[in-house]
Amino acid sequence: MKKKENLKLVFLVVFSFVLGGVIMFSLLKWTPLISEIIGSSGSTSVIRNDTQVYEKNSLAASVEKIYDAVAMVSTYQKDTLVSTGSAFIYKTDNKYGYLLTNYHVVEDGDKVTVTMPDDTVAEVTVLGGDSYLDLAVLRVDKSNISLVANIGSSEDMKLGDTIFTVGTPMGEEYRGTVTSGILSGKDRMVSVSVSNSTSNDWVMRVLQFDASINPGNSGGPLLNANGEVIGICSLKLVDDEIEGMGFAIPIEYAMNHIESLEKGEEISWPVLGVSMVNASDTTGLYRNQINIDRNITEGVVVVQAEKGSGAYDAGLTTGDVITAIDGKKVKDSAYLRYELYQHQAGDTIKITYIRDGKEKTVDVKLGGSK
Repeated sequence: MKKKENLKLVFLVVFSFVLGGVIMFSLLKWTPLISEIIGSSGSTSVIRNDTQVYEKNSLAASVEKIYDAVAMVSTYQKDTLVSTGSAFIYKTDNKYGYLLTNYHVVEDGDKVTVTMPDDTVAEVTVLGGDSYLDLAVLRVDKSNISLVANIGSSEDMKLGDTIFTVGTPMGEEYRGTVTSGILSGKDRMVSVSVSNSTSNDWVMRVLQFDASINPGNSGGPLLNANGEVIGICSLKLVDDEIEGMGFAIPIEYAMNHIESLEKGEEISWPVLGVSMVNASDTTGLYRNQINIDRNITEGVVVVQAEKGSGAYDAGLTTGDVITAIDGKKVKDSAYLRYELYQHQAGDTIKITYIRDGKEKTVDVKLGGSK
């Protein structure tokens, strides 16, 4: 009797294992359910069956939200192609579509066209742009538009968040390239040059990311994992020797100026009213016959204060070394412009400077650019 009970128990155990195996095999073969459960830790996982491939954490759906809103920009001088870049459609009205790109992509052209994802080529009007912002607004007939980008927020992003780009690296052949990575840094201060200058003219506060970008990505969108634009890629900020460090202008900064750019208004920057040279520029100091304490290696030296300017009226003069604006350190002329451009014409700022070895402060009323 006991022997029969043991046989029944063995049979039941064997049967349970066989039945469980059949069920598990069926689930693996016909559904991605098990894959989703196993892969819930966040790593990418793939399950294959006879007809489909299921991929966890793909950006494909997000790419679809932006892909047809990104165009290749071609800039011409006398019908000769001089540069290519990228742009994205950020809005439409009853007649036109409006695209945002970098100013340095279009600044040297007398004719600019966009190539849409469906291969349509259309000439555009450059409504406005600014070299210090490195932003420009283009307008194209609405008939060429099939999708408008969604604008997101860079301020909501955290370090390590997934980002991706869509653009035109290296010209026509690689139009519509998608690359991805993570947000590597926020509030990076990067020195830039404008209007083909060989010096660092000012500093921009930018986003840093590690997605692969190349010449031609300039002006294209930087996007979050939901396909919303959080920045404008700007290769102008990248040194040729640096790899894996892309930079983008935060979308909030661009949208703050978008109305003026659409109207073609010249951006009015505040003016201090001095010609200057960096304290570290020994050649420039020698050329202007200015001597400063050799221990001073940072700051901006006043070469001359323009008569009638705020600096002149405040008593700044040749040889004064400006070291801070409103208590914020000024390392060189690029940083001085950055701090200056946080203000408006007519504002009064506090300047810290060194004269005859003594630190002084003075209030200066800013003028406006003409």
